[in-house]
Amino acid sequence: MTALRLDGEEATVRAGRLLAEAVLNNRPGDRAFRIDLIGPLGAGKTTLSRGFLREAGATGPVPSPTYTLVEPYPLDAVLVIHVDLYRINGATEAEALGLREYDAPGAVWLVEWPERLAGPAADLAITLAVDGDSRRMTLAAEGANGLGALEAFSAKTGEL
Repeated sequence: MTALRLDGEEATVRAGRLLAEAVLNNRPGDRAFRIDLIGPLGAGKTTLSRGFLREAGATGPVPSPTYTLVEPYPLDAVLVIHVDLYRINGATEAEALGLREYDAPGAVWLVEWPERLAGPAADLAITLAVDGDSRRMTLAAEGANGLGALEAFSAKTGEL
């Protein structure tokens, strides 16, 4: 488990970029890699995702998927699926979104409000909490792939 403080939006975007670097170099090629983003409204989940997507190669707008629910980003190096399940009432409604069609080997999932989604545990669970003008970010890994990404990210936290 790794915990750190993010002072401002720029630091949250930078953390997302460093996370992308770590994950893209440590994800399995035979299945998707899932990152759960946990925290209240305004904690920085979408801001962190925006940094991740920029590092992964997204150049256009990176909106919050609050209303579209699912935003796929078929980038040169990876397919990133950004999901916001805030408006979903549970696993049955989430299943109706057709998320399985995006479950490609090597893809990366960024899942906001993951408690509304059934399925396997995330490779990385990231909890963001508001702490005054800053954010607290805690990362926990599940399995070897998650642990490899967490270790690679932790080695870079001095760059924040």
